[in-house]
Amino acid sequence: MPLRPRLPPAMPAPAAVSRRPRLGRRIAAALAGLLLATAPLLPAAAAEIGQAERQQIEAIIHDYLMQHPDVLMEALQAAEDKLKGEEQEKASKAVVERRQQILNDAATPVGGNPNGDVSVVEFFDYRCPYCKQVEPSLEKLLAEDQQLRFVYKEMPVLGPESVIAARAALAARNQGKYLAFHIAMMNTKGQIGEDTVYTVAASVGLDLDRLKRDMAAPEIEMALKSNLDLADQLDIRGTPGFVIGNQIVPGAVDIAALRQFIDDARNGK
Repeated sequence: MPLRPRLPPAMPAPAAVSRRPRLGRRIAAALAGLLLATAPLLPAAAAEIGQAERQQIEAIIHDYLMQHPDVLMEALQAAEDKLKGEEQEKASKAVVERRQQILNDAATPVGGNPNGDVSVVEFFDYRCPYCKQVEPSLEKLLAEDQQLRFVYKEMPVLGPESVIAARAALAARNQGKYLAFHIAMMNTKGQIGEDTVYTVAASVGLDLDRLKRDMAAPEIEMALKSNLDLADQLDIRGTPGFVIGNQIVPGAVDIAALRQFIDDARNGK
């Protein structure tokens, strides 16, 4: 059975194809929880307030917030900062705990210098426009930095065609053509369907009959599932997502930012 892809929301987040509910909903939930948590602090007599008095109090609060929207904005910002801080702490801990799986999973292709001093790990989908946007920067970095190691984490989240493309990529390893297929797919424009995948595969010299047999191997399904589970653990919400050193970097960041993250990792930051 093919791996069921995890579909993103209809509108992707900027510079990343998202597959989680928007943070705003979580912030609103956190703010609601904060307000509810203050309820026990009210005087006991508050429980005896009648409907009319309650409506008056609610009207006063409503009018105050309308006249002082900065108060609500400050509360929302505080809730957002708290959530982001908690998520970053959890993700950083996951990077440390799962470093071996992130960097040295035998089922994951590696490019660049296999013995390089810094690894860039990318979670990507061949149908993701932001992954294609950042691809030239990644190829340039690999060409200019001979000590850079690159780890390719297939993360098919944009439907069945993405799963087919990811399966084909991993199966291409058996013919020694993973990197050729990967680069060709990333540089393919327009919509990508099943026919596109096989056309690209043939263009880089892959034996299609063998490729299709290899794509059905259970090891490939296990590898894709492992990547999706790892992305969840690292709180990578969409593609592309990077792990560089101890940093999780979401979205199609520019080459200057990527260089800075690599320098930081190289210097132990």
